Amino acid sequence: MQTHALTEAQAQDWRTKTAGLLEDTRRQQRALQIQGHGSKAFYGQPMDPALPVLSTLEYGGVVAYDPSELVVVARAGTALADLEAVLAERQQRLAFEPPRFGGRGTVGGMVATGLSGPGRLAAGPCKDYVLGLSVMNGNGALMRFGGTVMKNVAGYDMSRLHTGAMGILGLILEVSLKVLPEPAARCTVHIACPRGKSIGWADQWLSEPLPVSATAWVADAASPQSDGGQGALMVRFAGAAAAVDAAVQRFESSYGATRLAEAPADAFWTSLRDQTHGFFRFPQDDPQHRLWRLSVPAQTPDLPIAGACLLEWGGALRWLWTNKPATEVRSAAASVGGHASLYLGSAEDRHREGCLTPLSPVLQGLHQRIKAELDPHRLFNPGRLVAGL
Repeated sequence: MQTHALTEAQAQDWRTKTAGLLEDTRRQQRALQIQGHGSKAFYGQPMDPALPVLSTLEYGGVVAYDPSELVVVARAGTALADLEAVLAERQQRLAFEPPRFGGRGTVGGMVATGLSGPGRLAAGPCKDYVLGLSVMNGNGALMRFGGTVMKNVAGYDMSRLHTGAMGILGLILEVSLKVLPEPAARCTVHIACPRGKSIGWADQWLSEPLPVSATAWVADAASPQSDGGQGALMVRFAGAAAAVDAAVQRFESSYGATRLAEAPADAFWTSLRDQTHGFFRFPQDDPQHRLWRLSVPAQTPDLPIAGACLLEWGGALRWLWTNKPATEVRSAAASVGGHASLYLGSAEDRHREGCLTPLSPVLQGLHQRIKAELDPHRLFNPGRLVAGL
């Protein structure tokens, strides 16, 4: 996939045209839905299909890249595949491994959703890698936040505020990102074990000086959506070759781990990152099932909710297919200090249940004040994050 890379003059023309579109929309007291490839349209609250689309796809290209400083600046419409191809030429990467959904996905969508892949366990989330943003507000004004270095800020940390906000606060134009070198060595092992044991083991390993970069527990059954407790714990090591080799040998002797060849190992982690693994296929035989994304403390034992489960990030991220009521799923997550998001479900379910855990009145009020301050005309993605914003 090739992004339409613009010259600066062409980029200025696009910004001028977009500012005019916002002016017309504001004058008509309407709103817009921001869209790149549309690869994550399923995520968040459903948008009104009658809203006109403001596409970022024509606003693409890498603006600046300094491999020695581990910083890249890319426009919002840049395809992730194109950005990663540029980084790969210098053996560098997006360490949090954002999903690309079949080769689709843009830099703007990556930041707007804030989703991270398997690498988040060791590397941290998307928001930790956003150094700065350029954003167009509802008046067509260009605002710049942050820069190209990590630093403390006073007031709103606008880069973090926009990350995961689903585009409701303004139009992201350019993003400054921290990147990391590719590790010297990688190796993946798998260990046959029940789901409960995998949680305890992962919690133990993450407290030790081991080069663990990703973990995932998957059910061991004919159907990848089985609710069985038996399965395989996949552990990826990454770092210095000596450290990786020592860790693999220890796991082979202490846990009966089996080393995977490079190709199938890479294919497995890619299938989790891009959510092409069989687990993520919607169960056609039971349309009442919905896929939940649960964020809980990593050491949390199995939750008492029936359904097929896949664990990532040492057990801190739990994917769950279930037909249980939303209140039951969210209550179970909240009881252990976590929260549950409705990740895949019908538009009707998403409207009725809300995709994110309902906000408390205090938090709802805070979000409304931020929305009113940054998007007073309510032009951008109204209701996409939560209803009323």
